Amino acid sequence: MIEAEANASPMKELSAFRRPQIWLTLAAATVGFGGMFAVYSYITPTLTQAAHISVHHVPLYLALWGLGMIVGNIVGGWAADRALIPAIFGILVWNVVFLSVFYFAATGPLSAAVTLFLIGIGFALVPALQARLMDVAQDAQALAAAMNHSAFNLSNAIGAWTGGMAINAGLGWPSTGLVAGGLAIGGLAMMGLSCAVARVGNTFSNKTVGFPK
Repeated sequence: MIEAEANASPMKELSAFRRPQIWLTLAAATVGFGGMFAVYSYITPTLTQAAHISVHHVPLYLALWGLGMIVGNIVGGWAADRALIPAIFGILVWNVVFLSVFYFAATGPLSAAVTLFLIGIGFALVPALQARLMDVAQDAQALAAAMNHSAFNLSNAIGAWTGGMAINAGLGWPSTGLVAGGLAIGGLAMMGLSCAVARVGNTFSNKTVGFPK
């Protein structure tokens, strides 16, 4: 049994909202993971219309995606323990590549199956970003953990919305892959900004001010 923190308080948790690193990490989760939902939200019509797969076989493809997510969850936690920031960047690059590849792979039954498994591995981003959020949250980890789930729920809405816009524009069902790749690039940019802000902050905090004697 884990005992409650003695100094916990609502105001201490709410202080998390004053930290730019929390907002930037949440932005990386919201935008960067939206790509998965852009593809996932329309996966059935994409497989049946573009790859000409029987609707009865769609669950098998979803199972492959789920298997990839299991692998990604394990790999993401392992990588985050060893080198958190490189792991996050590496996973985001992985997502950029394979979500974009889905645009081309979605037209073939075998290529779609392999790509969906590889996309599922991109779920490794979730435990890695959770670890990052716990690091920057400091003494407001309970609220930060709750906000992380909210960020991923928002990414669900963003992914479905942007993917739907591409389809509605007449770009075809596989176009969700290009949208997804773009969102992953956005997450990469948010994470890069987060690291840049942290680097600037460290530079200023390490400077010494000399006063004339």
